[in-house]
Amino acid sequence: MKLHWKILIALLLALVAGLLSGTEGRWLGIHFYAVYGFMGTLFMNALMMIIVPLIMSSIISGIAGVGETHALGRLGLKTIAFYLISGLLAILVGLAMVNTLQPGLIGGEPAQQVLGLSEEEAAAARERVQVGEDTAISDVFLRMVPPNVIAAAANGQMLGLIFFSLLFGYFMTRIEGTRSQQLQEFWQGLFEVMMRITDWVIRFTPYGVFGLVAKVVAETGAEQLEALAISLGTFTLTVLLALAIHLFITLPLLLRFVAGVSPWRHFQAMAPALLTSFSTASSSATLPLTMECVEKNAGVSNRTSSFVLPLGATVNMDGTALYECVVVMFLAQAYGLEMSLATQFTVVLLALLTSIGVAGIPAASLVAIAIILNTVGLPIEAIGMILVVDRILDMCRTSVNVFSDSCGAVIIGRSEGEQGILQERK
Repeated sequence: MKLHWKILIALLLALVAGLLSGTEGRWLGIHFYAVYGFMGTLFMNALMMIIVPLIMSSIISGIAGVGETHALGRLGLKTIAFYLISGLLAILVGLAMVNTLQPGLIGGEPAQQVLGLSEEEAAAARERVQVGEDTAISDVFLRMVPPNVIAAAANGQMLGLIFFSLLFGYFMTRIEGTRSQQLQEFWQGLFEVMMRITDWVIRFTPYGVFGLVAKVVAETGAEQLEALAISLGTFTLTVLLALAIHLFITLPLLLRFVAGVSPWRHFQAMAPALLTSFSTASSSATLPLTMECVEKNAGVSNRTSSFVLPLGATVNMDGTALYECVVVMFLAQAYGLEMSLATQFTVVLLALLTSIGVAGIPAASLVAIAIILNTVGLPIEAIGMILVVDRILDMCRTSVNVFSDSCGAVIIGRSEGEQGILQERK
């Protein structure tokens, strides 16, 4: 059975179990509410366990791969520049939409109780975030250079760890002799192991969904489920609208005015890859078909596509970065937090950086979201209810990721003077 069907079944069972048991239900001495909490906490602990090695190995091996292909030349600089620009535009679209629609508010009030967040948890979160609110934007850059990398990893200061990983991956390819190759093989091997572990942990998502959702439903009760559905529905609408704006407006504008090609023809060329990415929710699994569509249908050369697309499947995650930003801001609104400019800048920067290290498999963005929540002071348990609607949003944002990669290949191919790419602007 596919993972999304398992998650849907777990969600339905969690709704029934939470309503029937409440917070006091027992059977044969088993306290169901405690069992829900145990299952949810165990799953969240597993996600936290893989964060540091997965992010470090992914970024270091990815950057090292760039160095191996001499990406710091003209083609590489164009590719990285496009990925940074498109990712930043996606995040800003998400930030604008979540601040406009404010899905974390119901009737102008924070939705913390509806989402199963106690007043004590909200107060503690506000206190932690307030510490960050007093810092200037310059302090964000200071946190990028930690005095102790090991301590930064232990304390969840992922911004500094990500920056260190970027530097390590770059300079690892600049040393001479066999040491560089040995280091690259080590980090690539570690990344492959962490991908296996991540995939294994994700397999337990249905159990985590059951525990987290059942616990919230047991606390919430039937009378608040309607408000809960409204809150999550507004959140889902916010994400879908932001993804649609980036997919149908931002990226087509880049195609039209930067590459001078027809966006409609490009959509037609990429239709098979977009449908596959939507159904699999995996940009990595879609990569062979993406390359085929870009080369055969869009007319991009193999020289460009073979470099741009594999790199994009690793580091270019527009939809994922957008989603991370919306989730964090949504939960902050639900806690009744007013995010300062410095904190929102931190969210944008972290969403851009962590999207580089997100594995191209379903639900892997939960790891990156946990990083950002921990950095800004919000408890990672708050993402529990997001799992309810995460699968369908995962399918949508993966399609945006793949389309952005293909746009990058077309724009960079045109900038390299390649002819025959789609239809030139009249």
